[in-house]
Amino acid sequence: MSGRGISSGDNVTLVWPTLERLPAYVAALERGWSPDTLRAEAAQEELAHIAADPAAFVAEQVDRQGAGPPVTLPDGTKAARLPGYRRWIWDGDFCGVIGFRWKQGTEELPPYVLGHIGFSVVPWKRERGYATRALGLLLADVKQEGLRYVELTTKLENVASQHVITANGGQLIERFTTPGEYGEREALRYRIELP
Repeated sequence: MSGRGISSGDNVTLVWPTLERLPAYVAALERGWSPDTLRAEAAQEELAHIAADPAAFVAEQVDRQGAGPPVTLPDGTKAARLPGYRRWIWDGDFCGVIGFRWKQGTEELPPYVLGHIGFSVVPWKRERGYATRALGLLLADVKQEGLRYVELTTKLENVASQHVITANGGQLIERFTTPGEYGEREALRYRIELP
């Protein structure tokens, strides 16, 4: 427990997306949450995709070959999908997503991919330690892909995400300017070594 009497995230697990859990995910999208922290419109796009083919949507959440449709970047351009997957953050109900993407055989990422891991917790479950716990759980899985480290990026003003990353061993490696697709703004890049 924190000093504010809020859960430390100990009851949080990572689950694989399933059709049975999909209604909870849809409910979060309908409440205005977006899994894409840079594109709020992604929520409506996902709702449309789910309405058209829920089974395909769930199947696309785990794409270890990067065979799925292109990814839409914040400026609306499309880019090739990398191998990756999303896990849902769960405490008995849907809490958010955490995703991992990589290139086979290297820690390097294309310039349009800012980091290996991204996460988003629904607003009504924030400040409970859920993102910190979810990142720690995901890092145990990530080691199985043979990477020596992962990199994560945050906006300068996103202090909450910075705390999540540093609580999991993240070290600040640079302040940089994001590429044009991301609006050319100042951001921070962290690295987490995988022992």
